[in-house]
Amino acid sequence: MFRILLIVIVFSFSFINISKANFDVKARTAILQDYHSGEILYEKEPDISIYPASMTKIMTAIIAFDLIKSGDLSLDEKFIISERAWRLSTSGYSSMFIMVGDQVSVENLLRGIIVASGNDACIALAEGIAGTEEEFAILMTAKAKELGMDNTNFSNSSGINDPDNYSTVRDILKMSRYLIKEHPEFYKMFAEKEFTWDRTGGDPITQGNRNPLLYKNLGADGIKTGYLAVEKYSLASSIDRNGRRLIAVGSGFNSKNSRSKESTKLLTFGLTNYDLVEIAKANKPLHKIDVWLGKENSVQAYTNEDIYKTIKKAKKKLLKVVVKYDGPVEAPIEKDQKIATLRVVYDQELVGEYDLLSSKEVKKVNFFTRLIKSINYLIWGDV
Repeated sequence: MFRILLIVIVFSFSFINISKANFDVKARTAILQDYHSGEILYEKEPDISIYPASMTKIMTAIIAFDLIKSGDLSLDEKFIISERAWRLSTSGYSSMFIMVGDQVSVENLLRGIIVASGNDACIALAEGIAGTEEEFAILMTAKAKELGMDNTNFSNSSGINDPDNYSTVRDILKMSRYLIKEHPEFYKMFAEKEFTWDRTGGDPITQGNRNPLLYKNLGADGIKTGYLAVEKYSLASSIDRNGRRLIAVGSGFNSKNSRSKESTKLLTFGLTNYDLVEIAKANKPLHKIDVWLGKENSVQAYTNEDIYKTIKKAKKKLLKVVVKYDGPVEAPIEKDQKIATLRVVYDQELVGEYDLLSSKEVKKVNFFTRLIKSINYLIWGDV
């Protein structure tokens, strides 16, 4: 009675082919990802260990954002500035220039960290949340493990040089992706170009965001620079161009100028060499599935996740999307029941497979109607 039905949708694009001959980034290690598809578009020694320097502060902010999201912390909550935090408020360090004994809000500390890259603000936030910076670093490392950052350990909140504060560009990418996905409203702080703090013990101090890409016409909206003498220059960056987002992380740039130039080149490489194809949107009807012996003859199927694929512009191959099911599907059908499979195929190779779910319940017809339908099927082949 049942048959296999294949519904094929063809895109005249080529699926991603990560061959990067004739392209190189002048960094010790680098990685580039298409955010929506998750495809890695470029990598250069992405798993070698680095000292993340101030890119560490991305995780410091994430810990606070998670707590705010869960209701355990608020932006207007104030923390008292300790002498330890204040001692980093000097011209020799990246500082927000907070004063010992002052009470500073979480929101101001976060901007001091994100925009001004203040090491003093990092310690103040860490102590306010966890009691000590050491305890806060334990929270940071635990979060890193939760995100699959298996080659990362955090020993402080600021990224100040410490051999036990290490990571990889792949892990920094995972952390950056989490920040953008889970905290889109807070992520907007990373695009702010300046921050002014007026309780410095003197004149107000205005500092510009150190991310050089924010000042270029790229669509950059983050994320964080870093520098240590032992590691040289680093940058986690992201651009959003016409709804397409790319994330890049590089470390071991030789100079500030190289960091800016090579990061721009890396992001531009992703934009100009690849396209993003939307296959399906989460919870949106994708395909009508035939139903057997149901009170309705068909039901819409959907996927519960966004599905994108990154394709290379240079080749024109066929990207096929196949809806496969044993059909028609017999009633009763529960809402959200798996009723089909979405298969993404490139050049006869399966590159993605996803469950398709029923958009609603379909009840079975009564016995008499089932009998008539069965007779019709035997005689006419009509369902």
